[in-house]
Amino acid sequence: MKQCLLVILPFCALPLAAQQPAAARQPMSFFVTSVGSGNGANLGGLAGADKHCQQLAAAAGAGNRTWHAYLSTSAEEGKPAVNARDRIGTGPWFNAKGASVAKNLADLHGDTLDQARMGNTLTKATALTEKGDPVKGVGDTPNQHDMLTGSQLDGRAFTDGADHTCKNWTSNGQGVAQLGHHDRTGGPGTSWNAVHPSRGCSQENLVATGGAGLLYCFAVGN
Repeated sequence: MKQCLLVILPFCALPLAAQQPAAARQPMSFFVTSVGSGNGANLGGLAGADKHCQQLAAAAGAGNRTWHAYLSTSAEEGKPAVNARDRIGTGPWFNAKGASVAKNLADLHGDTLDQARMGNTLTKATALTEKGDPVKGVGDTPNQHDMLTGSQLDGRAFTDGADHTCKNWTSNGQGVAQLGHHDRTGGPGTSWNAVHPSRGCSQENLVATGGAGLLYCFAVGN
């Protein structure tokens, strides 16, 4: 009669990390446009800029959300000024890799001293395109860190009566546009949304100061 050897294997517990499902990556709710309009700062107004954001988001698989361009406009006859910060929802926002960009509007704009120091995480490493690619900045060829915003540091429109929005994003000739730097590098400041004006509104003038007519897009709802 054959004898069977019973072997009892010790119980091996899986590591805690292996027992728990990985946290789902946050869907993209912020990006820098991978391309500009190609027509300088003439974006077709806010509606055209929003359409540009929506189309790029859709091509990246995120067209099921409503996307707005981060742009301010100046007051004109019959129309009040529009603040960029009032167009983009309330956050939080995440880039194409799922990394946090800002928790809310106050953090995004540094509304308090602490929020200005610790609020948003926008840098060259996090201000990615809808494809998840970095945008060329200082030290790259060509430098394309200028972002169209038309806004002051707090995300609001200028009130001095001057043109800071290339005629509310309808001009590729006369006017200038206020610009930010996505890489927080170069120029008279390190702001992501308000560093200096463009040389003009044409594609050539936007390129001349280190840009390509790119802009920020935010998902309005979560």
